Amino acid sequence: MLSVSRLLNGVIGPQDALRYGRSSARSPAHLLHFTADKKPVVVWNVTQRCNLHCAHCYSDSMDREYPGELTTGEGLALIADLAAFGVPTILFSGGEPLLRPDLLELAAAAREAGLRTVLSTNGTEIDDAVAARLAAVGVSYVGVSIDGIGGRHDKMRGSRGAFERATAGIRAVRRAGLRAGMRFTVHGLNRQELGPVFELAEEIGASRLCVYHLAYAGRGDRLRRHDLTPEQTREVVEEIFDRVEDLGRRGSALEVLTVDNPADNVALLLRLRSRDPARAADVEQMLRWNGGNQSGVAVACVDPRGDVHPDQFSWHVRAGNVRERPFSQLWSSTNPVLAPYRRRPRELTGRCASCRYIELCNGGLRVRAESATGDVRAADPACHITDAEIAA
Repeated sequence: MLSVSRLLNGVIGPQDALRYGRSSARSPAHLLHFTADKKPVVVWNVTQRCNLHCAHCYSDSMDREYPGELTTGEGLALIADLAAFGVPTILFSGGEPLLRPDLLELAAAAREAGLRTVLSTNGTEIDDAVAARLAAVGVSYVGVSIDGIGGRHDKMRGSRGAFERATAGIRAVRRAGLRAGMRFTVHGLNRQELGPVFELAEEIGASRLCVYHLAYAGRGDRLRRHDLTPEQTREVVEEIFDRVEDLGRRGSALEVLTVDNPADNVALLLRLRSRDPARAADVEQMLRWNGGNQSGVAVACVDPRGDVHPDQFSWHVRAGNVRERPFSQLWSSTNPVLAPYRRRPRELTGRCASCRYIELCNGGLRVRAESATGDVRAADPACHITDAEIAA
């Protein structure tokens, strides 16, 4: 996750991370990416059931019952263990998390335990009453997925009217006094929506816009035939940078991040070296502290049945189950399943093996490399840094 607005527009620098304590996972939310003691942000997919059928869904969710999901009691035990372990944030996801009847009880328990509590949702189940209840239990941020404007969103989500319901959900969240953000996964079928989505984020009053690169997992693996080429991806990334700089000039409060392709880190550094070299060294230090892809290090996933994974896309990589051992024990430094993700540098092949920017990227998203090549050590096919840039 790259904080484009904060780094590109000079909102944070190394002194901020040092001032608020790089050694603490309890640093302010906007500095978590740069902390030294990286206790993981935990994505808990509380249910696999979903009322939509999104083309890029990594959990391959459908509108049906899924047996064996963690019970309320097991969920409360998980939350208590995460809090005691020092996890800074729990992100409730799905499927559609609001289809789980006890979600508000779980969210309240997480907040009472001292966890930052975030909700990732398609937004269609949120009205003013639901938004008020989310605020009452202490949810700090609600991220709503938007795949384009109007019919484009509806087609990607497999449901007519999904766009109107999602945007109404964002407005309800804002009326309840909560921070609301938009999440946009870009690929070849909606690349032309990038500009309109930026405009919508400002118009609707979103506090954050996260632009995700496509992960090749679940139905997203089947969608990869429509993914952008590295050259097209770089065009998108540079457009995002242009738009973020424009936001800064206009004094917009919208925060923009890119997610799931740490080659963006390198592209941002190269841009600053050519346009603002005085700041480039500070940004490079921050990016080194960030460390690139954090799967298995500062990102963890607990799936609906309690299996633990290095990230939310790698459900085929199982590091244990919280019904058998607490998360805090499974996430230990001795877990052999997680060891390849934590090795620095990672054991990688192809372009990644000799890349001069490996410390800023950490090899990209492993599930994307594995899906595209069959080798988890291969280069991420979505890398958009050119051979000439690596050699320069």
